[in-house]
Amino acid sequence: MKTDGYITHEGCDHIFFVGFLGAGKSTLARNLGRLYHRTYVDTDRMAERMMCKSVRECFEQDGEAAFRDVETAVLERLRHQKSLLVSCGGGIVERDENCNLMHEMGVIVFLDGDLQDSLRQIQHPEKRPDLGTCDVRELYARRRPLFKRTADYVIDIRDKNFEQVADDAGCLLWEEGLL
Repeated sequence: MKTDGYITHEGCDHIFFVGFLGAGKSTLARNLGRLYHRTYVDTDRMAERMMCKSVRECFEQDGEAAFRDVETAVLERLRHQKSLLVSCGGGIVERDENCNLMHEMGVIVFLDGDLQDSLRQIQHPEKRPDLGTCDVRELYARRRPLFKRTADYVIDIRDKNFEQVADDAGCLLWEEGLL
């Protein structure tokens, strides 16, 4: 709805950023939030607060299924808020329920890059539980189709620096009336 030259969104209108580990989801959401005066949240950090432990500790102590349950609970909590920029953990698309929740609450933007680019960006691989539990190429091959299937928008991040990705994302989301 347009009022006085501004777009006003009805209901939940979050923008969810998904992509493989190291794609830059958190940095992008945080910086777009600053530029467009929108609140930024990170599902992994929210899950850590709910569990009172790190994602890695949850994977090690309780297993991946328990973490995915908490991740779903985090998404449920976002229903009662408006206009968030949400950086999602790399495995959030592993559950159809999570994908459905994100679609109900807003749009999903997939930051699509190469595996090698992602691995190069990961500053603390020891904190990434997915990297220690299986072959990373296998994980990438399994998740990439899930990201593509779930996404409303895809931003190609290959061979781009952060400023270019942020500019592409900002322009796309602004043109679509989402920011």
